[in-house]
Amino acid sequence: MAGPFLTTFPRRRRVLAVPVVFLLIWAFLPIETFNPPRRVLFGITTALAGKSTSDILQFVDPLIGTVNGGHVFPGATLPYGMAKPVADTNNYGEAAAGFVSDDSLIQGFSQLHDSGTGGNPSMGNFQLFPQPGCPEDNFTRCSYVVSERATSRINGSATARPGYFAIGLNNSIYVEMTATAHASLFRFNFPSEAEVPYMYAASSGESIPRTVPNSPLIIMDIIDLGNSRSGGDVKVNATTGRMQGGGKFRASFGQGSYEAYFCADFRGAEIRRTGTFLHEKATDSVQAIGALYSDVRIPHGSAGTWVQFVSAPKNQILARVGVSFISAAQACLNGEREIPDFEFSRVVTAAEVVWQEKLSVIKADHTGLNVDLLKTFWSGLYRTMLSPQDYTGENPLWQSDEPYYDSFYCIWDSFRAQHPLLTIIDPETQTDMVRALIDIYKNEGKLPDCRMSFSKGFTQGGSNADVVLADALIKNLTRGIDWTLGYEAVVSDAEEEPSDWSVSGRGGIESWQTLGYIPVDDDDRKGTGPLSRSISRTVEYAYDDFTIALMARELGHKADEAKYLKRSHNWKNLWRPDYDDHYRDKATGTIQGSSWKGFLQPRLRNGTFSEQTARMCSPVYEQHVCYFDTRHSTYEGSPWLYSFYVPQDMASLISLMGGPTSFVERLDYFHSSGINYMGNEPNFLPTFQFHYAGRPGRSAYWVHQYIPSLFNSSIAGIPGNDDCAMGAFSAFAFMGFFPVAGQNVYLLTPPMFREVSIRTPDGKGWTTLRNANFDSEYTNIYIQSAKLNGKQYTRNWITHDFFVDGGVLEFVLGPKESEWGTQKEDLPPSLSTGTI
Repeated sequence: MAGPFLTTFPRRRRVLAVPVVFLLIWAFLPIETFNPPRRVLFGITTALAGKSTSDILQFVDPLIGTVNGGHVFPGATLPYGMAKPVADTNNYGEAAAGFVSDDSLIQGFSQLHDSGTGGNPSMGNFQLFPQPGCPEDNFTRCSYVVSERATSRINGSATARPGYFAIGLNNSIYVEMTATAHASLFRFNFPSEAEVPYMYAASSGESIPRTVPNSPLIIMDIIDLGNSRSGGDVKVNATTGRMQGGGKFRASFGQGSYEAYFCADFRGAEIRRTGTFLHEKATDSVQAIGALYSDVRIPHGSAGTWVQFVSAPKNQILARVGVSFISAAQACLNGEREIPDFEFSRVVTAAEVVWQEKLSVIKADHTGLNVDLLKTFWSGLYRTMLSPQDYTGENPLWQSDEPYYDSFYCIWDSFRAQHPLLTIIDPETQTDMVRALIDIYKNEGKLPDCRMSFSKGFTQGGSNADVVLADALIKNLTRGIDWTLGYEAVVSDAEEEPSDWSVSGRGGIESWQTLGYIPVDDDDRKGTGPLSRSISRTVEYAYDDFTIALMARELGHKADEAKYLKRSHNWKNLWRPDYDDHYRDKATGTIQGSSWKGFLQPRLRNGTFSEQTARMCSPVYEQHVCYFDTRHSTYEGSPWLYSFYVPQDMASLISLMGGPTSFVERLDYFHSSGINYMGNEPNFLPTFQFHYAGRPGRSAYWVHQYIPSLFNSSIAGIPGNDDCAMGAFSAFAFMGFFPVAGQNVYLLTPPMFREVSIRTPDGKGWTTLRNANFDSEYTNIYIQSAKLNGKQYTRNWITHDFFVDGGVLEFVLGPKESEWGTQKEDLPPSLSTGTI
């Protein structure tokens, strides 16, 4: 989900004398001594200077996008992994994925997260929290509830890399974590002193120095980030310290709830005592709470178990936390099977090997590129594999032999870039995702547009899983896919309105079929859903139907092909040629705008047009009024934006906009005037749509405007929340092509490398895009000529066969636009020209 655009600045950092001194002492201890700050302060620079570029993991920075509304998960995980441990902060406006790179307090280390969601916190279940000891060695005086235990971090101590996350706390504990598919492994590092100093975060917000006896206490709070838990059960074994439990939680952007479970085991120190807590009250006389174990029902808020240890002989305590959506017993099995030995370094290394293998399908010549650009590319590519998450074997809703993926959050975002990228770089996983989508249809009756935590997420526009399936079929993903059932699923979207289309399928189907558009005053009696977004739903339904037509063609359904191709023209029914681009500035009362005319506009059932200001819901005019609960006719974008969304027939759109020259001028204005917001996925394709008007050089120009100004290696280095699509956009831009999702079309621009190669799906060959005269200053960004496997190539687009068969596409570049890719025969296909 794109969600609200949140722009926040870190609060003023407080400089604390004690942590600074503590940090400096640690930094200069001998290397074999526990020394995390040395790694934090000196390790990155050394790694970049000393490692060869063959180690691509050195260029992955998971912290990119952990401020400024990026909502990126930066913790430890495997590709598409279920276990996702990270530090959770109390910056609730930004902490949708747990961690935020600011000075907010750390409230725990939880096991499950989503990455790149919108404004609502997602998951963050089962927060471990360590304390070095308790005042006066009295366990009741330790802190248990979130508001009391939240602790400031050591500024600059957060370290993240694939499969690993660490951070230093101002309670003298340094926390490291890694992960397997279904389990987290934590390494809590404690001081060796008998009396431990730490900075206590008081309710006033001030940090107060304290000293406690060295007797670590670790709690497990069964809370989640959204504080949505109801009920729950938890117990601790007084002999072994094993904790088990679970609860029911609400989905973050949809309807429904889910149950999640954990199982935690510890190594490294002798157990002193164990117990449970409800809110701020802890006891060592009760070892289990919840309806499953006792008469005590767990109330809302903080609750859980705790274990207190004697001082750890090696100053470290390891915690293994298995997770499951089936049962606590399954969570225990997951932890025991995947991390039997508690070997932290082994798990980190294994995670690095998996990530290295996943990313090694791409080889890029780093010559001439600075580290910031390399981090931007490789980190973006890394983020494309954080979600959807592989929950195969953990689905409690139905039994199936099919793969099960969750956290399609949301397909409205991901279909445009992420899924087409995975089709190229990880077709095996993309195939499994398609099979999972079809299996969801089989068992729930509709494909999802958004799905998280086994729950139906809200539909944001069309039924865009249709595009994902069409893209996969057109590009010949076949292994295990039941395309008969898949086609049935997309036809169901087009023809059968569900009773509640706010969470699946389409609404207004009767109007769609009879009027040829979604009227702004639709009188839908067949189902319920928000009667809004008439423009954005109309253009998305039209494109969804177009991709269904392509599927029908592939599968031999000729009548269906004709029917859905006809419906794909419905976007024209909202085109209002006389509507102009003017609005009244609320601050000054003056009329603002431009001379452009002709926009998509809302239309009533009686055929007359209504009105929505062309710039409404853009950064320059009332941007934040078009979310899911909007009353307006566009979703997370303006009529300016949606008037460009006709990927099936750009030739017709260009004609309506006055021809190629006028179209290019209008599209340039869209990018240069502040109307475009690159923090939202529908804005990606307009960066490349100059191709359709015979000006591929303008697409290259705007790619270089957005990279690195908006996509870069800073912690604010993405312009919006990244549910894996922002990373896909930058990855495509660096490699020199961009997909028209649902079609066998990739629009070509010069790679930002001298050369980049992608392994073919059979693993036997490579597809290479090369700049013959690359310059790292990017003076030459315009293609002058091209050769495909040694033969002249003039089309400004290419098909998927190039990535399947392998080969070499070589560009000659220059400082000015050329005639390459400008002729009619060189343009991408359009429905009205008969080239699709």
